[in-house]
Amino acid sequence: QVQLVESGGGLVQAGGSLRLSCAASGRTFSTAAMGWLRQAPGKEREFVAAISWTGILRYYGDSVKGRFTISRDNAKNTVYLQMNTLKPEDTAVYYCVAAFGGSTQDMSMLRGINYWGQGTQVTVSS
Repeated sequence: QVQLVESGGGLVQAGGSLRLSCAASGRTFSTAAMGWLRQAPGKEREFVAAISWTGILRYYGDSVKGRFTISRDNAKNTVYLQMNTLKPEDTAVYYCVAAFGGSTQDMSMLRGINYWGQGTQVTVSS
């Protein structure tokens, strides 16, 4: 069993920044593709970013490209999402996800995900 625990969400003004963290435990974290999804009220779940287990491959959703950066520290079993130039439309619950045996490309299409965190709320005020 894998546990994913997100932190770092909160309230920020438009144009500001936040960094989300996701601490993983329970399996060999370094072998999993990791990523972030988000869901706003009344909207479908949306892919945000994914990173391969090596950290070499990174995918981003079109709406966050150039503003968000995903990274990971396998020694700390942690994945990060640095969010800059935040917009009100970034307001959502952000979920950390893991895909053991899956790829970042699959994750970008919301496939191959084995585990989810409980989510952390990000609210961007205008």
